[in-house]
Amino acid sequence: MDRTFIVGFLLLALGVCGYVGGVFVAYPGRGFSVTAVMVGITLAAIGDHRRAAA
Repeated sequence: MDRTFIVGFLLLALGVCGYVGGVFVAYPGRGFSVTAVMVGITLAAIGDHRRAAA
């Protein structure tokens, strides 16, 4: 698998967990979880593991 896709997916998952945690408990920096979700989606989209045969 492509490293960019994996990092994007992990960042997306961590961002979603941080957002859900922020709904229940107010903690400093919880707004960055939305940024992590957006960056994670972008990295997962551009790091698609389907490559052209070389």
